[in-house]
Amino acid sequence: MTRSALPGHRAVLAGADRARDALALFAETSTRLQRLMPFDAAVWRATDPLTGLTTAPVLVENLNEGGCGAYWECELLGENINLFRDLSRAEVPAVGLRESTGDRQALSVLYRKFMLPRGFDDELRAVLRVGGQPWGMLSLFRERGRRPFDAGDAGFVGSLSAPLARRLRSYAQPAPTPVSTAQGGPGLLLFDSADVLVSINEDARRLLAEMPPGPSVATRFGVALPAWILTMATYARTATGDENARIRIPTRTGHWLVCHGSRLREPDGRPGATAMVIEPAKVSEVASLVMAAYELSPRELEITRLIARGLPTRDIADRLHLSPHTVRDHVKAVFDKVGVTSRGELVAALFTEHCEPLAAANTVRVLGEPPSVPDHPSPVRSWGTASRA
Repeated sequence: MTRSALPGHRAVLAGADRARDALALFAETSTRLQRLMPFDAAVWRATDPLTGLTTAPVLVENLNEGGCGAYWECELLGENINLFRDLSRAEVPAVGLRESTGDRQALSVLYRKFMLPRGFDDELRAVLRVGGQPWGMLSLFRERGRRPFDAGDAGFVGSLSAPLARRLRSYAQPAPTPVSTAQGGPGLLLFDSADVLVSINEDARRLLAEMPPGPSVATRFGVALPAWILTMATYARTATGDENARIRIPTRTGHWLVCHGSRLREPDGRPGATAMVIEPAKVSEVASLVMAAYELSPRELEITRLIARGLPTRDIADRLHLSPHTVRDHVKAVFDKVGVTSRGELVAALFTEHCEPLAAANTVRVLGEPPSVPDHPSPVRSWGTASRA
């Protein structure tokens, strides 16, 4: 039996195509899944496909605010059983805790510090992935006294992974993206060694207000920090080497923010506070996300960028050491994935609609006739009137 033919599969996915956004997708799918495979609590979260880190939105069902904080802390700081990053590469991207540990669930940090105090006896977690990239993750919990999740449950949820990931990916293929017109600089936040917010600037307050609804934690500064910001702070504090503590976040108004954090160092080299920056996404940030949304291969992405620069097939073939026939095959594949029929439509879909508004908002136009350039021009010269386009 194929995965798509599993009993109840279509029933769970019936509302997926109609969901207007990721939060609605999570809510609708969770309701339908609960009818077929009962659970007592759940955490659904979108992830940045390029880094695998939690981004907006997050849906938490039947867990109180304190429970959310404990969940993130266990997942990021101590868990070593059924890690999401390992599930992203597993043959079946879903697994039950008791099934995988042979009923030794106490081996899990999440079980000892989060599940046991709340009466949960088993967790089934899954990665929503497609094209090798994670677009979402979920955890389902059952209380003591309920039947543990088994391999059949894991297989069923695993069969939902790709179709739900495709739908999540489609939300990164929006209509032309509005650009924030709010003036100001980047938002700056500072966290202490316990991930408690100790300082924030006004730009951060403004940008936090643009973020979508979701679970959050109140602070003494009068602002609530979304779950994805808190997980980012924890990840940045614990990241080692060249791990990328960076996520893109869709806002209430339809544009994108980028959030990145890093651990600061004291004069003696000891780890210090964690600094986080939130700012409007640059052209490159949006372009890479849009490319991931359409699941372009590295070669297809390379050819698409050359098309955007106006290179004909022969020049692309020469530059990439390919035959023109191979280039045409790649172009056709890109057209099929993006849903266009010409190079002009492709450039409009991937660059003009998504990136040009961002580029235009940061373009400085100089008006007026430039003076003649002397034989020995001064190092700095300006003319006309500069204005923001």
